[in-house]
Amino acid sequence: MLKFNQILKHLKDFLREIGELTHFTSRFFKEAVRLPFEFKELLRQSYNMGNRSLLLVAITGFIIGLVLTLQTRPTLMEFGAVSWMPSMVGISIVREIGPMITALVCAGRIGSGIGAEIGSMRVTEQIDAMEVSGTNPFKYLVVTRIMATTLMIPLLVIFGDAIALYGSYLVENIKGAVSFQLYFNQVFDTLEFGDIVPATIKSFFFGFAIGLVGCFKGYFCDKGTAGVGKAANSAVVFTSLLLFIIDFIAVLAADIFYEL
Repeated sequence: MLKFNQILKHLKDFLREIGELTHFTSRFFKEAVRLPFEFKELLRQSYNMGNRSLLLVAITGFIIGLVLTLQTRPTLMEFGAVSWMPSMVGISIVREIGPMITALVCAGRIGSGIGAEIGSMRVTEQIDAMEVSGTNPFKYLVVTRIMATTLMIPLLVIFGDAIALYGSYLVENIKGAVSFQLYFNQVFDTLEFGDIVPATIKSFFFGFAIGLVGCFKGYFCDKGTAGVGKAANSAVVFTSLLLFIIDFIAVLAADIFYEL
């Protein structure tokens, strides 16, 4: 009986948090279209998120390209299909691996940073001070950050895909003496419009989810320094789970569209 009550309590807490997140999302859309627009803060946040994540995304993408090619090449050689390596790697990275891995990296790098930053402002009562002074903290802190992640994650995904393909090319160049032009000609000959567009569209949703959850966890942070750490940690965990759900829905929707 006690265990059942605990499960019921966790379920109620989960449903309540989903409801609060839904209300938080609706408030974002209302505030996003109201004047005045915080363009300077939006540009500052976009620059900080994009510029500070470039190196991490580049290293991650480069290693993904190297590992994927090194792991797949021996298998393709057994079947005499090593010439298909550029096509296979290109489709794998652009369709799925690139957007998903980049989004997960950014969830850890950007999402936790947003949760900790806004959470510390909540704990130190800076948000309350902004409300008292007549400033709209939701528009200044939340709307700008969510819009910045929504705009920057697709750009980071494209950058990460390019670096990953270059890493794959280096392996092919060393192992099979494949030229740069030949490798990327095969990659772009294989990629179609239907491969690039869905991956780009879902990366916008990835960015929105990262910014939304990070801001939500930080904005409703518990009091004390422990609350800031909890907000940053839960932002990463919740965002990662949400990214997998969004990815599943996107793949399922694309599959249904292709069948029609």
